[in-house]
Amino acid sequence: MNDKINEHEQELTDPTRHVRELETLYGISQILASGTQQKQTLAEVLDTLHSELGLNRGTITLLSPDSSEIKIEVAHNISLEKSRSVRYKMGEGITGKVIETGKAIIVPKASQEPQFLNRTERKKDTGEEISFICVPISIGRKIIGTISIDRIYDQHRSLDEDKRVLSIVASMIANDVKARQEAVLYSQELESENIRLRNELQDRFRPENIIGNSGAMRDVYSQIHQVAAGDTTVLIRGESGTGKELVAHAIHYSSSRSKGPFIKVNCAALNENLLESELFGHEKGAFTGAIQSRKGRMEEADGGTLFLDEVGDFSPMTQVKLLRVLQERQFERVGSNRTIKTNTRIIAATNSDLEKAVSDRSFRQDLYYRINVFPIFLPPLRARKDDILLLADFFVEHYSKKMNKDVRRISTPAINMMVAYHWPGNVRELENCIERAVLLSSDGVIHGHHLPPTLQTSDASDTIGTGSLLERVHLFERDIIVDALKRCNGSLAAAARDLGTTARIIGYKVKELDIDYTRYRRK
Repeated sequence: MNDKINEHEQELTDPTRHVRELETLYGISQILASGTQQKQTLAEVLDTLHSELGLNRGTITLLSPDSSEIKIEVAHNISLEKSRSVRYKMGEGITGKVIETGKAIIVPKASQEPQFLNRTERKKDTGEEISFICVPISIGRKIIGTISIDRIYDQHRSLDEDKRVLSIVASMIANDVKARQEAVLYSQELESENIRLRNELQDRFRPENIIGNSGAMRDVYSQIHQVAAGDTTVLIRGESGTGKELVAHAIHYSSSRSKGPFIKVNCAALNENLLESELFGHEKGAFTGAIQSRKGRMEEADGGTLFLDEVGDFSPMTQVKLLRVLQERQFERVGSNRTIKTNTRIIAATNSDLEKAVSDRSFRQDLYYRINVFPIFLPPLRARKDDILLLADFFVEHYSKKMNKDVRRISTPAINMMVAYHWPGNVRELENCIERAVLLSSDGVIHGHHLPPTLQTSDASDTIGTGSLLERVHLFERDIIVDALKRCNGSLAAAARDLGTTARIIGYKVKELDIDYTRYRRK
């Protein structure tokens, strides 16, 4: 074996050696760029140094994070048991000295160097004198380890060339280690941020953070707790603005699926074709404009929860497909025959009268029974008057911070006006009113005149306390018609149907009471 090594070294005359060194360094750069695990990469580097340049028994050591000890990361031609047992202290032996000083050390004859500890028992394998070279691996000014090799002693051979090559390899290893450390650090930061955001979402949407202590809301909290543990389909019902999405969040983040995605689809905002594609996805060329395949919300929500808002607006065809998902837990993308299985929990919400829709045959009866497994009814704000002040205080604090204003309290007349008002827009309307009031407040107090005109017509505002019966009736009529127009998006015909009267009468009243119905049309 020794003869083969000597022959190998004799073949490497100066010109050919430099070419071989360049080829070796290029090969090592390819190994380091391969992206494999660190130990495997470093082991391949040592194998290459041995096979291409005859640098034997290469060893790479790394300093522990607390700098308490130096251990072997990988070693060539050294048993795994031996390499795991070898440890050095800072300044101990040649390896410890190189890490301590940051300078390379060349030992021409290992047997004559007292600091050469030979803990890997190199001489026992060869039975010959060896030369030993050890260079530091550093990132900037920080020494993180060493790379060392040995050669059979040759008095005619200069070891400075080997040291130079080894220093270049050490630098390449340092860059690879640095890149890996940065990648690990970035991954840890992303994981920490992910955990922080999840905790923030859980704090924000857990049931105890839904504002309200009324008996009606306590019943809702109990239902959320009961249904969150399983995968039962939930139907959240209530008027617009009562917080149906908030309840859906609370169910998801209180369930075993809390680490999975929470995907929301507003069914009323999309037409039939777009809604089907949004829910189930589509293949390239399935319809005009489908320039590439796309996952649907059902696929994105796999392992988590899909929240279908305004489910009462589903078209008959989409109802059939949703029924299949609920029954068989599988579906096909638009334009595809490939069946996709899904593990998604469905939470639906609506402010529509589904029973009437079933009676009118605009909503499938079998689908109604599938989604109505566990209904949760959210009370309107007018049915939970005790919660109005709690909600108002919460929104005052929220928007005060957001607008960087010091609004400390709500005046008694303003509180009376809010309690007396019937809140057709529910919690969403209350939030908007408080946002406006905080914006207008200039003395740290929300007064009655900071609230919208619809609230200032209340008896509590003392604006109609001395009015005639006709004036009070007109104001009451105005409130009722305005509320209907808000619910019906400013449509006179829809408001008339909502109030059980004719469009002609509503048109007459709007003109008589000077109501600008166009302002209630949503953009």
